[in-house]
Amino acid sequence: MNKEIMENMKGKKLSKYGTSYDKGIRFKEESEDHRPSFYRDIDRVLYSLAYTRYLDKTQVFTHGADDHLSRRMTHVQFVSKIARDIGRALGLNEDLIEAAALGHDLGHAPFGHLGEAILNEISLKHNEGFFNHNIQSVRILMNIENNGEGCNLTLPVLDAIMCHNGEIALGKYQPTEKNKEQFLEEYNNSYHDKNILLKMHPMTLEGCVVRVSDVIAYLGKDMEDAIRIKIIKKEDVPEHITKVLGSTNREFISTVVNDIIKNSFNHNYIKMSDEVFKALNELKEFNYKYIYAKAMSKEEKEEVKKMFLILYAKYLEDLKTENKASIIYTIYLNNMNEEYKKNTKERIVLDFIAGMTDSYMIKQYKSLKKLS
Repeated sequence: MNKEIMENMKGKKLSKYGTSYDKGIRFKEESEDHRPSFYRDIDRVLYSLAYTRYLDKTQVFTHGADDHLSRRMTHVQFVSKIARDIGRALGLNEDLIEAAALGHDLGHAPFGHLGEAILNEISLKHNEGFFNHNIQSVRILMNIENNGEGCNLTLPVLDAIMCHNGEIALGKYQPTEKNKEQFLEEYNNSYHDKNILLKMHPMTLEGCVVRVSDVIAYLGKDMEDAIRIKIIKKEDVPEHITKVLGSTNREFISTVVNDIIKNSFNHNYIKMSDEVFKALNELKEFNYKYIYAKAMSKEEKEEVKKMFLILYAKYLEDLKTENKASIIYTIYLNNMNEEYKKNTKERIVLDFIAGMTDSYMIKQYKSLKKLS
């Protein structure tokens, strides 16, 4: 490929803390084309089957009371835009940022974090270890997409996806060097070590940007969504928080992004000022108490759990009895390679259900109820 074209594709010069394209090593060697490594990863995420399913996966609110509520698809786009904004100002690799941001939630189960918690219970009960959506995102990209072949993404992108963990906000994010073996050790240990997610740090500054951008992307938007459907009122948000961060999602994003850029420029870390970090944490606590805890009724949560348990039992039984007419064979397992089929039956069912959209899960549950 023409060297000048390759340089054009790489765009502007990176800062000394940006991740160069030659760091885009893959687990399986392959020839590259005109697209630099991380840019190519963006395409692989965008064209994955799992990316398409973002369209019908819950972010926070599951009911259809308002078409303007955020879904998983819009959330990852918000993360990508915010992260690229920060990355551009700091001279980081925007292609690495975008690939990781767009892929970070591929492993989310139907019905958001509730679905994730239910699958975690099921996984532990069946001796398959902990189920975490960020780990499942990596599993999809390494072992499930392309009929079990995976997408062969670069190590820094996979690592940024694995370490994104937007539920944990930090005042300062600093990268930790690691190689393929260390990445795989963290990944494998996550199934058995409950606390490893608390210890994980991205290997690149770009991964740190994606991680903090996940928090920025959901806090203000979830607040506005909750106001839109009258779970809370605008004036319910404490004044000492809005005084620092603003009272709209637009003001919130602008405040935090500018604060990060100001405090992180020309440093090998991503940092917020103490004042902004304190207010962000307080907004996070407010959201958990007054929004996330009320996003679904107790009855709705029980019905969702019932769906997961019944479908899991059904598909596991279908695998054990080799019921080849079951959809777990016809639309899933029959399309997978022989290596993937070596997984335990329990793991295969976890993968199948985790990959479902909300509406597809409801459809399958209703079809089972009709048969019973």
